[in-house]
Amino acid sequence: MNIGQLNIRQRAEEKEENLSSYAVKSKQSRGRLRNEDPCPIRTAFQRDRDRIIYSNSFRRLKHKTQVFISPRGDHYVTRLTHSLEVSQIARTIARALNLNEDLTEAISLGHDLGHTPFGHVGEEVLNELYHDGFRHNEQSLRIVDLLENNGKGLNLTWEVRDGIVNHSKTGEKTLKDWGQVSTLEGSIAKISDVVAYVNHDIDDAIRAKVIKENDLPSSATNLLGHSHRERINNLVSDIIEQSWGVSGLPNWAVAQASVPVLDPSIRMSTAVLEAANSLRDFLFERVYDREGAKEETEQARQTLRRLYDYFGKHEDKLPPEYCLHGDDTERRVVDYIAGMTDQYATRVAEELK
Repeated sequence: MNIGQLNIRQRAEEKEENLSSYAVKSKQSRGRLRNEDPCPIRTAFQRDRDRIIYSNSFRRLKHKTQVFISPRGDHYVTRLTHSLEVSQIARTIARALNLNEDLTEAISLGHDLGHTPFGHVGEEVLNELYHDGFRHNEQSLRIVDLLENNGKGLNLTWEVRDGIVNHSKTGEKTLKDWGQVSTLEGSIAKISDVVAYVNHDIDDAIRAKVIKENDLPSSATNLLGHSHRERINNLVSDIIEQSWGVSGLPNWAVAQASVPVLDPSIRMSTAVLEAANSLRDFLFERVYDREGAKEETEQARQTLRRLYDYFGKHEDKLPPEYCLHGDDTERRVVDYIAGMTDQYATRVAEELK
């Protein structure tokens, strides 16, 4: 029997009709940049998730800094483990709210593909050097649209691409607006990103002996908890409770609804939001901008400046897939450097000496 005759994908799409009326159904997707035949087994969003997981950019995240550059330890968070944690938190929330878990997962796994080597230090350097500026969320979209798959892109659905490019506001230091993305699934990925990094960055800072658990603001820990597990659980529970209205009704039941539908949005309660902001402010003050990291930060800056200068003068040394789009040498150099891992960037810069 032909696999298409089993109607596996169609049955999965039928199950999605029982999701919230606010959920994005895969067969209602706005489509891809280039038309292609549907998969006989997977829905459109499941297919996007798999394309992201099998991409080279996703694999390279395992050697990209989250916060601590070249840490001496096996248990520090990397961009890869961060993305996996975001995905797990987001899937839990999406499932509880009866939204599309597959779409949420695809956005979560792909949201940081455009992050540079050396974490936000790398992003700052490329933003300073490149005349059009650099934002990792926009680079993530550029990767899935153009650079991956040997310069052909991954041809993802509109909804996944929207969630990826709108997951972040560069420079924003408060948690207040989750409404810029076009889907509730994208909003979940966005808020889960913050829940994940606020908590695992605290763990890494304690592991590195930069802070102690008792240093955390008591106004936040008294509400959210005194351990990683407690804080994650309380944040996720609060988001689900405050966003419960989006669980809505499946499409078939909307016409029969006799109760008013609540404003659909993903949110935290005021008290929990203030506590989360307090922890985030603490991290910026004591961890992200700490005095003790200046030497390694400056080394990372010098590495990226050296690479930018060299490849700007030697475009012929760039891999061919980075020369397929546009005629701007600087843009191609930025694409290449942004895709490097910490280890590869360091090794290439040392060879250039």
